[in-house]
Amino acid sequence: MALNIKPSFTHKQKKALKYLFDTNTNEILYGGSAGGGKSFLGSAFLLMMCLKYPETRHLMGRSKLDSLKKTTLNTFFEVCKLWGIESKKHYNYNAQSNVITFFNKSEIILKDMFAYPSDRNFDSLGSYELTSAFLDEANQITERAKMVLMSRLRYKLDENKLTPTLLLTCNPSKGWLYSNYYKPAKEGTIKPNRVFIQSLVDDNEYISKHYKTNLESLDEISKQRLLYGNWEYDATKDGLIHYDNIISLFEIKGMEGDRYISADISRYGEDKTIICLWTGMHIDKIITIHKSSLTEVANTIKELQRENDVYTRNIVIDEDGIGSGVVDMIPGCRGFINGSKCLNKENYQNLKTQCYYYMSDYINKGKVGISTNDIKAKNNIIQELEQVRSYNIDKDAKLQIIPKPKIKDIIGRSPDYADAIMMRFYFAIDANYGRYYVY
Repeated sequence: MALNIKPSFTHKQKKALKYLFDTNTNEILYGGSAGGGKSFLGSAFLLMMCLKYPETRHLMGRSKLDSLKKTTLNTFFEVCKLWGIESKKHYNYNAQSNVITFFNKSEIILKDMFAYPSDRNFDSLGSYELTSAFLDEANQITERAKMVLMSRLRYKLDENKLTPTLLLTCNPSKGWLYSNYYKPAKEGTIKPNRVFIQSLVDDNEYISKHYKTNLESLDEISKQRLLYGNWEYDATKDGLIHYDNIISLFEIKGMEGDRYISADISRYGEDKTIICLWTGMHIDKIITIHKSSLTEVANTIKELQRENDVYTRNIVIDEDGIGSGVVDMIPGCRGFINGSKCLNKENYQNLKTQCYYYMSDYINKGKVGISTNDIKAKNNIIQELEQVRSYNIDKDAKLQIIPKPKIKDIIGRSPDYADAIMMRFYFAIDANYGRYYVY
């Protein structure tokens, strides 16, 4: 079946395709800003492989199959339409089996690559024999998944004189992509079989001008990643919370449960009092108070309690310093002392450290959500949670987090929002609230 395809690519996509079809490179990371043409490149690569090499088999993967079908697959269909490749004529898509079959018997298998607890070794890939693969948003996939997938790239390679090639795409992210591709490429130490290509929105002459405008309106950290393609937004490796999970806080619903209030009380003139209203593990409301009396703060908490039917025992308030005065005004609430011993004799320096570790675990598992229309509060939360980092093991070999004075030096203010959120997890540790424990 003759096809007259005249594809158009950006100069960065052309550069990537050169490596994708050579015989020396078999791992290509195409990463950078949003709108850099990543999904288009991946779709085009698989389409070209299928059309050029009959009876070959390829994989299009993403962390979750649902996301793959809603995003990457739609881009694939757009590329097909652009190139005059028609459904039912040149290919068939089976939504039940998640397989695209071409007229020349080549196939593309759609596959989720999430690290399910029931399949930690990705045995689900064991039956596949593949010619090449494309992993979109690879930052959401574990390195183990990538390694297992690479071991499956062996189908009809020799007869077609092909190299087992894997294309990875992502926005800037920490983790294995940063350490294995971006950083070595920057330092000139990347393995000879690997290539990193930075693609920015300005490299894509086909993108709508409105797309860049939308990126420019993002919070600063998101802008650094998604507009500027900045991989150095956080050069440390000791963060307890994955950046994407921090961002996802504002996009997901936290675990259901009882109502709680957590409050970090301002100690100094420049600090803020932060009060959070929770339903289960979801923050429904954030109240920010600048320079107010203890009585006013206590009354605000009481009013929030009455309006939302919060049990007094489900209120936790910072008791260090002047916060003790607010605790005294709300009898029956729980006073939180940062430096007190951790619960259940776990290996943390103190209660504050224990709660921050628990908080990080819950956030990384997608069990916490935040609702707020306060852009400044959102930006502050993102910035502060990025600073939740492990610190030197103390003399008793107990886990620590970076001290507050160091955080102040980094971000120029006290992490008041992070502290208010952290205290909520006292109830996740307390045996009386064991239903929130993450097994």
